[in-house]
Amino acid sequence: MRTVFLVSRHADIARLSPALERGGLSAPAISPDRLATDDGSPGADVVVLDLRDIPPAAFNILSASYAEQGVVVVVLVPEEQMDRITVDLPVDDFLVLPVAAAELARRIERALWRRHGIDSENFVRCGVLTLDLSNYRVTVAGDPLVLTFKEYELLRFLAMNAGRVFTREQLLNRVWGYDYFGGARTVDVHIRRIRSKIEIHGHMFIETVRNVGYRLVADARQEEVVE
Repeated sequence: MRTVFLVSRHADIARLSPALERGGLSAPAISPDRLATDDGSPGADVVVLDLRDIPPAAFNILSASYAEQGVVVVVLVPEEQMDRITVDLPVDDFLVLPVAAAELARRIERALWRRHGIDSENFVRCGVLTLDLSNYRVTVAGDPLVLTFKEYELLRFLAMNAGRVFTREQLLNRVWGYDYFGGARTVDVHIRRIRSKIEIHGHMFIETVRNVGYRLVADARQEEVVE
């Protein structure tokens, strides 16, 4: 189940939550004050920001931060503030208030597909590599694989941000958490184990970027960049 934060102080937005949840989303309504004390990891797949509650300076910081983390950002804007929706705004979509739950749900679905390749059945597909997010299953060309929970979480993060390079420190923070005290070699060990399981039948999915970190691609099928 995908988690959507409805960030607003307004009752009309909070009332959208039950309809979104009936559609298969977890959609808690939270106060903008919670974001101010957040540690930078929102814990949501999608953040819906009500621009009536968020000043421009804070909004620019939040939206850019979430976009960098791979979180889908959808903004709700009153008609009189449409000048805030610029062509270079780091958001995935926007709706003009008032908002219908059905339209918001469809916009969220489309934004998740554009950013992460997540389809309506909650699958992430990177070439022949498929992650079933609802059932924690991974297949390569239809062959099921067995991963540990942490291997799955690391692979899921990379797959949902396919093509982007992450340092070992970033992967530690995003997958293990900011309070994890293990070293960067933890990432290397897990990457090696994941590769041994998913890179079968001649497929290659995880690239090592020299002196930087790792990224996942649909199918590299090329000689790995070694460090």
